[in-house]
Amino acid sequence: MDTHDRPIPWLLFGAEFIGTALLVAVGLSIVILAFGQDSPMVQLVPSAGWRRLVTGFLFGTTGALIALSPLGKESGAHINPVVTLAFWLMGTLRARHVLGYILSQLTGAVVGALPLMAWGEMGRSVAFGATLPGAGYGAFWVLLGEVATTCALIVGLFFFLGRRRLRPFTPALFPILYAAMVFMEAPISGTSTNPARSLGPAVISGAWHGWWIYWLGPLLGAVLGVAFYRFSGAAWLTVEVAKLYHFGHDRYGVFRWKG
Repeated sequence: MDTHDRPIPWLLFGAEFIGTALLVAVGLSIVILAFGQDSPMVQLVPSAGWRRLVTGFLFGTTGALIALSPLGKESGAHINPVVTLAFWLMGTLRARHVLGYILSQLTGAVVGALPLMAWGEMGRSVAFGATLPGAGYGAFWVLLGEVATTCALIVGLFFFLGRRRLRPFTPALFPILYAAMVFMEAPISGTSTNPARSLGPAVISGAWHGWWIYWLGPLLGAVLGVAFYRFSGAAWLTVEVAKLYHFGHDRYGVFRWKG
């Protein structure tokens, strides 16, 4: 069948929509529980650093479980527009599928943010997990933080996907990576690395301060991550499929295109 005659992969886009909604609903509930006003976690773990470490680990674990789930099997569990962009830049995803992915991720993030309102005042005290510039940090440093952490995400992702022996362990990267990044960088930018993750809570909280940083920073970070892969001598790694797990499942013939 000619690629232009293939059906629109609605099941794939639906899985990506639900996966992103779950990332926001579950991941940001963890953020609210760890940092929300009057949360018992604040008293149980007084150290903000330890709470950032645990929060990053559990947020990354949420993404890893989505990748391992039937949702990830269907869509590849990008659950992040810049991950989709990076796969497209690597030639493993067609441009005509990128828009469907990104629309699914953005709408999924907004829908996934709606249950966060059930946290009430505790959620409102942290803008329902919205990513905002840290106190005392100018726009340049916040942007730099997002660029650096997103670049680390893409480089780490491709390092695992590009090595056959590491590829099956790709989901295991995220709990460790996000624990480290949130611990070190969250006081600067909130460690978004994901425009969809930032959009959802911004919509329900109205907290749009510095919103452009959480689009531009991850986009630049993803481009730099791909450039690092292509031009730094790491091109011997072979990224063959635009998925994080379940590499053999490709219902629509979407994931192995090389343009």
